[in-house]
Amino acid sequence: MSRVTVIGAGFAALTAVRKLRAADAGIGIDLIAPRPEFVYYPGTIWIPTGLREPADLVIPLHNFFRRMRVDYHQAAAQGLKERGRRVITDQGEVANDGLIIACGGRFIRKLPGIEHSYLPCGGVEVTVQIRDRLAELQGGTLAFGFAGNPNEPSAMRGGPVFEFLFGIESWLRKQGRRDKFKLLFFSPAEKPGQRMGPKAVEGLMREMAARGIQTHLGHKIKGFAADKVMTEGGEFAADLILFMPGMTGNQWFDETELPRSPGGMIKADQYCQVEGWDKVFVAGDSGSFPGPEWLPKQAHMADLQAEASVANLMDAFHGKPASHTFKAELLCIVDTRSSGMLVARTKDRNIALPPFVGFHWAKRAFEWMYLRQYR
Repeated sequence: MSRVTVIGAGFAALTAVRKLRAADAGIGIDLIAPRPEFVYYPGTIWIPTGLREPADLVIPLHNFFRRMRVDYHQAAAQGLKERGRRVITDQGEVANDGLIIACGGRFIRKLPGIEHSYLPCGGVEVTVQIRDRLAELQGGTLAFGFAGNPNEPSAMRGGPVFEFLFGIESWLRKQGRRDKFKLLFFSPAEKPGQRMGPKAVEGLMREMAARGIQTHLGHKIKGFAADKVMTEGGEFAADLILFMPGMTGNQWFDETELPRSPGGMIKADQYCQVEGWDKVFVAGDSGSFPGPEWLPKQAHMADLQAEASVANLMDAFHGKPASHTFKAELLCIVDTRSSGMLVARTKDRNIALPPFVGFHWAKRAFEWMYLRQYR
């Protein structure tokens, strides 16, 4: 019986587990992750404004592992041996016949004073801190921004920052406190959100203007202080800073011979196979994949890459060449807490629909349906 090791417990990793079990009822599955839980990051945008509590979004995985007959290893990956056939962890080694690396990426927190900012995708603990800080403030300037990895433009996750921005603005307005706050969006890009397409950029800028949100765009970020943001285009005061830096690969990748992209991700081909490594695949934020320059780092893309990884790994076990690719597709709802903008992009089309209350409820319904399979 073949055994497959999956590293991670996020979107790509759990989709890989489901697809592996569906493909072969008898295959052995080992999963390595520090905690047996799944954090639904798309829902954390609602924690600061009270629409969600951490317990709503952190799903214990013991039941899921039991149903999928997964051997769970509570450990952190530290390296690889034998070209991926053995995973080194802080709790020992795990052998495999096939490996899927799906442990996500790492945010580049190197700017001076970045500890004075809150990382929007830093987990439920950070979003609770944002909630508590907002509750303390009686007024002031709230700054929201993101940047990318200069060596890998696709290693960026800016969408959630727009959602925190619009959601908090809507919440302050609902509370009757909006007039006490200045909201400002900043980015080194002159047209932030370009990976969602030109229509989306126009819609986002239009929505900011309609809500009285100021912008500071096109200036490289120099650093942060407890009460301000500093850029090459000047500095501005801020009582709360939410900032999403670019992404790179996990630190343990440095302890391996895995091929790396200029931005530090694991290099994969169109079949999600790690270049030059037999039966070793990567899915989600850990990988650098061929595709258009706007190829997104998002849960939907991670799911598609995990599905392709499993299909090609199963073919490899049967002596067949890889043939399953993933669709380059950006699909998201930019939520405002009471409505949402639908954005979709493929190689052939770009759709950006204006805010509509139904899209907000569609996002909430999708969350419920998605999490059902892991509860």
